[in-house]
Amino acid sequence: MKRAILLYNAKAGKGKIEKNIRDIIDIFREADYDMQPLSIGFETNPLDDYEKVDLVVVAGGDGTVNYVVNAMMHNHLSACLGVIPAGTANDFAGAIGMSNDVLKAAYQIAYGKVELIDCGKVEQMLQRESKATYFVNIFSFGIFTTTSQHTPEDLKHRFGKMAYLVAAFKELKNIHGIPLTITSDAEAFYYPTLMGLVFNGETAGRMPIARKSSLTDGVFDCIFLRKRAPFVSFFDMMLYMIGIKTSAVKYIRTSQLKLVTPCKEDTDVDGQRGGQFPIKVKCLHGALRVVCPMA
Repeated sequence: MKRAILLYNAKAGKGKIEKNIRDIIDIFREADYDMQPLSIGFETNPLDDYEKVDLVVVAGGDGTVNYVVNAMMHNHLSACLGVIPAGTANDFAGAIGMSNDVLKAAYQIAYGKVELIDCGKVEQMLQRESKATYFVNIFSFGIFTTTSQHTPEDLKHRFGKMAYLVAAFKELKNIHGIPLTITSDAEAFYYPTLMGLVFNGETAGRMPIARKSSLTDGVFDCIFLRKRAPFVSFFDMMLYMIGIKTSAVKYIRTSQLKLVTPCKEDTDVDGQRGGQFPIKVKCLHGALRVVCPMA
């Protein structure tokens, strides 16, 4: 019998995982897994005592997935990863085709196929003692990109995705540009930036922004919005999102980035706090073994 652990966020999705734990475990038992459920507290590495498991199943939103992926990478754990979506946006789970029904998602993992999925690695260039941070969906900075960090959990539970709009509206008063020097695989250039999005996945808040992105191609799809007047900048981004090219949006594909700015600026990895500039971002090709649904 194979060993598995179910790491779940009891607060995510209005507690729907806790209500279904017994049924989830039964699904995996029928698939010849001995599964141990464990509620995540987010204070310690939940995998410190589970280095020999064959499968790590994480049940929660993108932030919970990010927490577990970082725990796996820091522990050099090569176990397979399964994701049961139980959060607000569930961008990564959506990108790999998981059902929003928690029991169907559990079945998809129990009888799914393992695929090699890329993982992003973020390193703070001036902080030698700091740990690298990993992400599976998106690294971002600038206007609206840290909204998820600033959205209270109770607001998410009450209003779902609408809670992000409320928090985003409050951030309008803080709009500002970032003087940014960008170095990619092919070029280095200066770009006064209002927002930067480095996609491993395809969506942000389930909005399909990086439509050409792939989780398995070894490169990021990067979008940088030029700083102009607020209304003009928002219009530029809207044009890009509906497929109309504009010179105010810089799009590149690269396996690594160096991002330098004199500003002290918050960054975000999958809805969690990222590091401080200057920063290196690298795509680790096929670094994660993720269980995806059978076609």
